[in-house]
Amino acid sequence: MSEDFYEALGVSRDASEEEIKRAYREKVSEYHPDVNDDPDAEEKFNKIQTAKDVLTDEEKRQRYDQLGHERFTEAEKRGGAGGGAGGGPFGGAGGGGAGGMGDIFDQFFGGGGRGQQGGPQPGRDLRTRLTITLEEAYEGVQKQVTVRRPEACPDCDGAGYPDDADVRTCPQCDGQGQVTQVRQTPLGRVQQTQECSRCGGDGELASETCSTCSGQGQVREQATLTVDVPAGIRSGQTLRMDGEGAPGDRGARNGDLLVEVDVEDHPDFERDGNDLHHRHAVSFPQAVFGDEIEVPTLDGGATFDLEAGTQSGETFRLKGKGMPRLRGRGSGDLYVTVQVVTPESLNDEQREALEQFAEAGGEEIDVEQGFFEKLKSSF
Repeated sequence: MSEDFYEALGVSRDASEEEIKRAYREKVSEYHPDVNDDPDAEEKFNKIQTAKDVLTDEEKRQRYDQLGHERFTEAEKRGGAGGGAGGGPFGGAGGGGAGGMGDIFDQFFGGGGRGQQGGPQPGRDLRTRLTITLEEAYEGVQKQVTVRRPEACPDCDGAGYPDDADVRTCPQCDGQGQVTQVRQTPLGRVQQTQECSRCGGDGELASETCSTCSGQGQVREQATLTVDVPAGIRSGQTLRMDGEGAPGDRGARNGDLLVEVDVEDHPDFERDGNDLHHRHAVSFPQAVFGDEIEVPTLDGGATFDLEAGTQSGETFRLKGKGMPRLRGRGSGDLYVTVQVVTPESLNDEQREALEQFAEAGGEEIDVEQGFFEKLKSSF
């Protein structure tokens, strides 16, 4: 898969945000690790996610287009400063950004200006998708998701070697898991601490490795988790499950699981933020004389008074009958647009009544010449 974000998603460089999101959904369904047995599927999935996150963020996309892929990704690794347009002498806005100053620390101190790189590393975040109905988004729901993620190896309990292995202290770091180096820089002697390259930060060396996990301490397992989806959630919003991502090294904190939610389209309602829109058919007599109309809602139904003389296309607002506000108070509204339906067939009594109605209005009646087409055109 290409490194370029546009090519990764298969879109042109002038693609709209909607086109990017649509392409992202198609790619995710193809490369999600739960449905693709390719050993590289997870890596491809993460690249697609990163591409979507960047290209749907207006500021990041502009910077990406200006810098190009390599310079942008390198800037993001250094903290996102990236020498954006209008930056100060150190690459950050107003000259005080951490990106450029971080570069100086990297050159002189080998990364010391950003904190120690050695020691146990936290686990990385994982991503998955969840599809729910509009009714479930209205009520809030608990759903289960299944993800494949690294787990501590059950045979060695994450140690990377069997219980009967001969374990000794690493002679290079003396069991500390880190080594300290002194470097001479233009600013003087600098002490730098790094992870021990021989033991990988464990502080120990084993005579053999675990055959189950090949010494990695982790295996990929399928996990089923319960997600609490709050009422009012919208498509594209992401829920974070703390600690349910990949495990950290040697007791470091686990990553998180990010669950992106898709809300299905509904046959009766169109959603606009917290508001809902519904088209409701009424008969010609109801529109003429008015009536009490019952319309569907996501909590059962509601009635409102249709005024006499209502025209097709008029819209009525039912306050508080829309979607609940996410983690807030109250709800949006339901907008009902009336569509007056012209009858396609009439019995003799109905036909006579309508002919009398038309005559009372002064029209000449000629049923054979398409009376009801004339009636429709008059509106």
